[in-house]
Amino acid sequence: PIPTAMVAGARAFLSRVINVRGNVIPLADLRIRFGMPAHEGTADTRIVVIEIEIDGDPVLVGILADKVYEVTEILPAGVQQTPRVGMHWKPEFISFIAKWRDEFVIVPNMERILN
Repeated sequence: PIPTAMVAGARAFLSRVINVRGNVIPLADLRIRFGMPAHEGTADTRIVVIEIEIDGDPVLVGILADKVYEVTEILPAGVQQTPRVGMHWKPEFISFIAKWRDEFVIVPNMERILN
């Protein structure tokens, strides 16, 4: 694990920052954001750095992940609208569902989740 620094007064799920190639990046713990218990890191824990748009500006954010199986590009041809029934997640937290290989992947709306 890389060192983190606590940020006083920050939201509980964005309470730490990390140094990525000389840049200070906020670190989001989505378990806390969604009311799940915090998770101690394991050998499988990863930090996925993503770029999102906040107020029209690109911002880098680290996301704690229990495990990462693969990083890939999703082509627009595989994108489908989110069904409004049968979902346990709030629909505003989902950008779209994509068909990848033989599985469906839910792609979260990170801008919405982090704001």
